[in-house]
Amino acid sequence: MLSLLPLGAQEKSGWREASPSELKTLIPARAPVEKERIETEFRTASGITDGSHRFIAGVVLITAGYSAEGKYSHFVIVQAPIKVGDIALSPGQYVFGWTHKEDLLTVKFYEAATGKPLGSVDATLNPTIKSVASFRIWPPNEKSVMQIGRFTFPYQLVP
Repeated sequence: MLSLLPLGAQEKSGWREASPSELKTLIPARAPVEKERIETEFRTASGITDGSHRFIAGVVLITAGYSAEGKYSHFVIVQAPIKVGDIALSPGQYVFGWTHKEDLLTVKFYEAATGKPLGSVDATLNPTIKSVASFRIWPPNEKSVMQIGRFTFPYQLVP
């Protein structure tokens, strides 16, 4: 029966929320950001997996005292290509930071290793989100968004 579904539907339906034990094996205690290794706050970790050892996951950075303070707020690991707004993220490690402007957040993405800017996306207040989260990646079959507080921005898996 699954073979009759379009390829995109098969891939999309296979993604699920990653368990805390899966995230523990993936999220580093100290994320490599430019020339520093910045502490992560594991209790904020969130991610999704295809169940075949590919993850898209992220965590809040504890940037106080680091040069990244005020520039980056989150560390993201991408093991399957995704698109965030107009930004194509191939497998790798990324960081992002955000600024608040009235009813939206401007989220700026960078390569984690170099700090090279990749682009930005607007996160809007999402009335369907009932709980506040420091960071959450929703599986694509549920919402296909990344959440910061009550703000979300869309992402999509790239076949």
